[in-house]
Parts: sequence; structure tokens; C-alpha cells
Amino acid sequence: MEVSGEQKKKVIFSGIQPSGDLTIGNYLGALKNWVKLQNEYDCYFCVVDLHAITVRQEPKDLRRRTLEVLSIYIAAGIDPEKNTMFIQSHVPAHSEASWLLNCYTYVGELSRMTQFKDKSKKYEESVAAGLLNYPVLMAADILLYQTDLVPVGVDQKQHLELTRDLATRFNHAYSPTFVIPEPYIPKAGAKIMDLQEPTKKMSKSSDNPNSFILMMDPPEVIRKKIARAVTDSLGVVRYSDEQPGVKNLMTILSVITGMTPEEIEAKYEGQGYAQFKLDVAEAIVKELEPIQAKVKELLDDKTYLENIYKAGAGKANYVATKTLRKMQKKIGFIPVAK
Repeated sequence: MEVSGEQKKKVIFSGIQPSGDLTIGNYLGALKNWVKLQNEYDCYFCVVDLHAITVRQEPKDLRRRTLEVLSIYIAAGIDPEKNTMFIQSHVPAHSEASWLLNCYTYVGELSRMTQFKDKSKKYEESVAAGLLNYPVLMAADILLYQTDLVPVGVDQKQHLELTRDLATRFNHAYSPTFVIPEPYIPKAGAKIMDLQEPTKKMSKSSDNPNSFILMMDPPEVIRKKIARAVTDSLGVVRYSDEQPGVKNLMTILSVITGMTPEEIEAKYEGQGYAQFKLDVAEAIVKELEPIQAKVKELLDDKTYLENIYKAGAGKANYVATKTLRKMQKKIGFIPVAK
């Protein structure tokens, strides 16, 4: 039987937590690349609200941010007609499959996760079990859709390795059930760094608002934050690990404009940082303005957004439940009577 081109497409799964307002790190490191992937792959783009509650959320803010993240997906250029876009908690199979995979995961594996070690130091005795277990939920997210490729930043590779280990472990215990996913790491813009501490990844959870630029920041705020961005005393625009602040601003400019680091170095040779910073700020403003306008328009049309996430959940639910039923059958559960 001949397989159609549509069926042959590899599957991609990715998602962003609505636990805080999205930064340009999310946009340049993830969303901009997702837009490029949508014509080539069968893509599932999820708003991972279940992951967000590993840290206590204000309910009204969680609801607002969930719709805002979905709106940003669409405004950034992710086409609801080409991709499956949905809210994680609307597909119960994620929670069910996560419990099943939990029973095949070792506590030692989870306690070695870098993010758990870092965050558990912060929360100490009050660290939630969800923070320990959330990589298993992430594995369920990925494996339910027989995902071939997962766009991940360098800091998420450890979680994907766990996903691969769990898939392999389950396949060996029973019979082939899951595709073993591979990482998809884009060559450029995969990691946008903190504007104040450029050796750290840009994060919406930073205590210093000058260290990140939010997707919905107004132009004057963006200009101020870039003007305050840490550089150095060398005064040379050079793409070097010895100048992490300058390198980070060059990465931002490169991903937005398509200029290579070599072209940026040549353009600003002998000019210092003033004009360079102005141009970086203007590039960000120009890139975000149409997205911000579209987000505001989408948030004013709740019915349209509801249609998108309802249709996406319908398709996701069908695919995910098929995998879940396969898991349950192999484990030995009695099928639900119809």
C-alpha cells in the first residue's frame, strides 16, 4: 500500500508553559523556529498548563496567560490550519500516561535532573512532588504523539534523554509501543541569554526585570532594557565567548535580521556600542510590533481562540488516546467497556 506524503511527515511536539509572560528568548529560541517547521512536519504545539502548576499560580493569571500564549503562537506565524494547537489539560491522556510512565521511572533518575536540583534548593522542605515528577509528564506529552523530533534548548536535553530512556524501557518490557524521539536543536538562536548576566539563559522568572525583554513590552521599555544591557569595556562588537554580553546582543540581531555575526562585526567596526545597541533595540521593536498588535486583536476574540483550542484538543485527544489504550493493554489493564 502506498503511503501518502501527508502520512509520511515526521511528527514534532513542543510546548511552552503559561507560568509567566513570554520573553524574546521564547520567541527567538523556539517560536520563530516552530514557524519554519510547520510546512515540513506534522506539528503539535501545546500550551503546557499542567507543567505550570509545579509552582503555585494565581488562577486568574494562569487563565490569562494560557490564552495569551496561544495568541502569541498564532501571532508569531503558527498557522492553526496546518498545526494541532491545544491546551495540555484539555487532553486527559497526558495525566493518565504520566502516571503509567511514573511507574517505570526511577527516583534516582528524577533527583539527578539539573532543574530539580536547582529549584529544590530554593524551595527546600516545601518542594512539591510535581517538581520531581514533571519530567515524566513531559515524557508522556512527547510519547503520546509518537513524536519523531522535539525542538529543545540545550538545557532541556537531559529531559529528552529521560524520555528516550522511558520509551526504550517500556518497549523492552512489552513490545514496540513508542517512537524513540530525537532532539531538534536549531543552529542559531537556540539560546538567548540574560541581558544583565549574559552567562545565564534569559528567563521570565528572573528577579531583575532588566534582564529579559517580554514579548508584550512596549517599545520605550525595550529601548531602555537594551540600553542597560551589560556589555564590557572593550568597545568592540565581536562574536566571542570572552564578550558574552556583546555576543548575546549580536545573536539577537542575527536571528531577527538574518545577518551573520561576521556581517555584524564588519558593520560596527570601530564604532563602539552606542549605535549597535540602538540598532538591536529597533530591530526588536520592529519585529515585535505586528505580533503585539495581532495578540491584542486575538485576545479580544475569545470565540475564535476557543474554536482553535477546541479543534486542536479534539485531534490531539484522538491521537493521544490511541497510544494510551495501547499502553494500558500491554500493561494488562482490562479495556473500558463500550
